[in-house]
Amino acid sequence: MSDERTREVIEQFNRAFRQHDPGLLEDVLAPDCLLENSGPAPEGTRHVGYDECLRFWSSIAADEGTTFDVEELWTAGERAVCRWRLQYGPGEADFVRGVNVTRLENGLIAESFGYVKG
Repeated sequence: MSDERTREVIEQFNRAFRQHDPGLLEDVLAPDCLLENSGPAPEGTRHVGYDECLRFWSSIAADEGTTFDVEELWTAGERAVCRWRLQYGPGEADFVRGVNVTRLENGLIAESFGYVKG
């Protein structure tokens, strides 16, 4: 898979959070998608399958009280690393920063591992 195709998929994924449009997630997730996020410590939570991953990510994307910004995005073949910042309140310190490490398969997100600072 080309870096360009991987970038297109990840940019569409990120747009879902920036534009609060969970519908943008529907055609970028693999049927057997695997998501691991960082909470609760120490192992985080594992979400398996299209429906479970879509439900989890959609709940975040739909939250209009947040602002999602991509700080940096790298792609290499079927893999991507995205550094991001999520503002969740009006205060100066009301944000988290994180990284998503993602692998695509057949042009769809097959695995994503999310890590959050703090």
